[in-house]
Amino acid sequence: MSCPLTAPSRFCHSVILPYLCADIFSMNTRIDKWLWAVRIFKTRADAAEACKKGRISVNGIAAKPSKELKNGDVITVKRTPVNYVYRVLELVENRQPAKNVTLYVENITPVEELEQADIQRSAFFVRRDRGSGRPTKKERRDIDRFSDFTIDEDE
Repeated sequence: MSCPLTAPSRFCHSVILPYLCADIFSMNTRIDKWLWAVRIFKTRADAAEACKKGRISVNGIAAKPSKELKNGDVITVKRTPVNYVYRVLELVENRQPAKNVTLYVENITPVEELEQADIQRSAFFVRRDRGSGRPTKKERRDIDRFSDFTIDEDE
């Protein structure tokens, strides 16, 4: 195998080649590594576990952690209650700063899905005044009674 940029040598192929020729040769990235690198998952192990549990699909097909990605692939991440949809803009293997993530991934999740996440998030949040501390036992019962009343009212 000869290097297209330099004369073939052991030094070229072991040290220089990966850096100079990265654009010439197609670069493949595992999906678990990419999901971690673009900050969709906090750890690579979490990304691999989600793949093993069938929560990740690439172009509509369930993906194993070792699945190789290509530019333009559409990735669906199932997180209750929302299915997030992302498009791969660029392959990357190293964890990126949060401000650079938009260079590598495009969030194409439908607006309805995002609204559903907001509704779920706000349904479990009870507003309390700052500095009021934890609710007392009586206040907790009142909150529970009110929550049960509003849920029964909707049904």
